[in-house]
Amino acid sequence: MEHSTQIEPFSTADGVSIFSSVISDPAIRLAIELAVEAGRDARGNAELFKLLAESAELSDQPIVGNAWQNHLLNTILSDNNIFARKAELVGVDGIGESLVNQVRIDLSALRELYDLDLDSLMSSLPALDGFAPMRAGRVDSPKLAVKQRLHACVDWSSCIDDLATFYSSHGSGVFGHYRAFRWLSDGGGRLRGVESPDPIRLSDLVEYEWQRESVTRNTRKLVAGLPTNNMLLYGDRGTGKSSTVKAMLNEFGDQRLRLVEVAKEQLTDLPEILSILRKRPEKFIIFIDDISFEENETQYKALKAVLEGGLEARPANVALYATSNRRNIVKERWSDRQKEDDEVHSGDTMQEKLSLSDRFGLKLPFLAPDQEEYLRIVTELASRANIEMTDDLRLKALSWQHARSGRSARQFVDFWIGEQALG
Repeated sequence: MEHSTQIEPFSTADGVSIFSSVISDPAIRLAIELAVEAGRDARGNAELFKLLAESAELSDQPIVGNAWQNHLLNTILSDNNIFARKAELVGVDGIGESLVNQVRIDLSALRELYDLDLDSLMSSLPALDGFAPMRAGRVDSPKLAVKQRLHACVDWSSCIDDLATFYSSHGSGVFGHYRAFRWLSDGGGRLRGVESPDPIRLSDLVEYEWQRESVTRNTRKLVAGLPTNNMLLYGDRGTGKSSTVKAMLNEFGDQRLRLVEVAKEQLTDLPEILSILRKRPEKFIIFIDDISFEENETQYKALKAVLEGGLEARPANVALYATSNRRNIVKERWSDRQKEDDEVHSGDTMQEKLSLSDRFGLKLPFLAPDQEEYLRIVTELASRANIEMTDDLRLKALSWQHARSGRSARQFVDFWIGEQALG
């Protein structure tokens, strides 16, 4: 295929409407400027090379085409425009003819950019096809598949169905690009995507089978759009409560499940968070990890209102999953039952504290294993690492930690793998 080393500005930036934010991407904007100026700006060349190198070397999937082409494809697929938002809601058949026609025009212009031969424009710099991703992710991912189809397609205006299907199945904008988010309270509150969420899967976890099956079934209902319970996973440290919740993302992420982590201090922002998620077609788990409240903390009241009792109903596409070391999340003291103070109905205050955990529809215990269960966990994890469990190794496992848990079992096996590797 012939490559153009120079393009006219009206055929790219000026002709793109719906995907105009793609043109505004710093690397793409700079590439257009360099092409129009025939690559005379050496400083711009170096800056563009740096941006493309960051995009390619830190990628978690194989690169399609060269670094320039791969970056353009990623930007298109993560764009949050009216076509992408409409497609994720109703599919291409529900989009107006005028919008479809303009998207065809946009895609034809973007294909011109895709064919741009930046290597000839930046001949003083290394070639753009020599980068390697940081780690190879899933080679069967839907995003990689549609990128490969676009790469092989000469006329992108004929690929509109492929794009619409991708947006419909996997979302647009940040919700299509990321699967996990953290809520940031600074600057008015916003969702920040997590680049590399924990890859833990259910198959990596040992014991607590019925608890994990309950979490999985509840999450399957959420993904299917069925009535879903909020969940509290409580119990001892290191028993896999948080890992079980994070594993849901890796089990159902391809079915448009997303995970939003919210800190205890941010619970008063829950109404704002829900107003954002309510409008989305994806399904969301709001994850509140290691939650507990002291008697002088009042954020639990905001959580109670969202769970049950608030004026605004919880969105059908959202469920709250919380983990705690205590079944009764708000600390209660014996003195609360005995002290005399100025409150006439002190029992009502005590019941208010206890009522928070009652508002979770499902409460699942994750209790520390006894010695036999602990050794079963160690043995299973050791077997997966091709380590034979001898009597001596069992004794070492029992003396590894005073607190026995799935976490300490994994730590012991990791320790022993390292010991063997060092000889």
